[in-house]
This record gives sequence, C-alpha cells and structure tokens, in this order.
Amino acid sequence: MRRSYQNRKLERHSRKPAELLLVPMIDIFTVLVTFLLMTAVFSRTVILQLNLPASQTEFKEPPPGLQLEVMVRKDLLQVADRNTGPLATIANTSAGYNYEALTEYLKRVKAKFPEKTDASILLEADTPYDTLVQVMDRVRVFEAGEGASVAQAELFPDISIGDAPATDSAPAANASPAAGAAPASGANP
Repeated sequence: MRRSYQNRKLERHSRKPAELLLVPMIDIFTVLVTFLLMTAVFSRTVILQLNLPASQTEFKEPPPGLQLEVMVRKDLLQVADRNTGPLATIANTSAGYNYEALTEYLKRVKAKFPEKTDASILLEADTPYDTLVQVMDRVRVFEAGEGASVAQAELFPDISIGDAPATDSAPAANASPAAGAAPASGANP
C-alpha cells in the first residue's frame, strides 16, 4: 500500500528534531585525554637557588674573613677577595676560558676555608649565558675520582651574581699571583 503524498508530508513535519547524544562524545574525550597524558613527555628542569645581592640602604661593616669573588672578563677569569683585592688571574687558553685552572685554585681556597660556602660571580655586561653557567658549575662543585667512580664534591654552593667592576688598566698590570699559585697562609684568599 502506498501512502499518499499528504500523509508523508504530515509525518515529516511531525517528527521530533534529532537529539545530540553527549555520552559517546564524553567517552571519546576521556580516551583522548588518557592517551595524551600517557604519551606526554615530562621534562625535569633543574632549578638553582641564587642569592641575589640585596639593595643596601645603610653601610654595614663586612664580617671578618674571606669574601670570595670570581670575576669573568673577556680575556680572563679573576679570583679575588672583596676586602684585599685580586688573588689569582687565570688567562684564557686557545680554546677559551680555563675552567680547570679555576677549579684547581678554588679547591685550594676551599682547603684553607672549609666552612666557607658562599661566593660571588661578577660578570662583564656582554658575558654569554653559557659562560655564566660553566663558571657557576665550577664554583659550586668539582668532580673527584676516575672512571665509573666519579663523585661530586662541594666547593662554594651559595652563589650570588653581580656586575664586574670596570677596569681602567690592562689586566696584565695587576699585581696578582699566577693561576697555579696557592693563597698565602697569612693573607685571606
């Protein structure tokens, strides 16, 4: 039996609009979120706590003892005591900064002052970030041992960062010991 055109037309107009089913869509999103969380790469970043110098409103008498500063200049690294001045000047090698000589000198300073944990790194204005990171790593720790039994030993983990003072004279004119010289026993390194 064929229905008439009028009956079909009435039947079409009386239909309810299609409903949007949300449950299957929620199921799909649940699976998608689970998949994305399982395949996400979570990287671990290392964060170092830096002690930045505070603004000083009044002059405070510095405590007695070593005020260790490592100055990064374009052509050299300089280890100094804030109170007494330069202790060692480490010239660059053909490959760049001589980080090994810096580490060796700081190990000697640490042997004389084992309780000392803080140091300041003073940088010139255009020092690359990679150089800062390398110097910070060498001032904080050094690696002891050989082969598979390499361990890290602490040097000066409490690091402050600042601007290096401007130099008026050439670095060669400074009266400082050579890079391999140990600090004098009577003076504060």
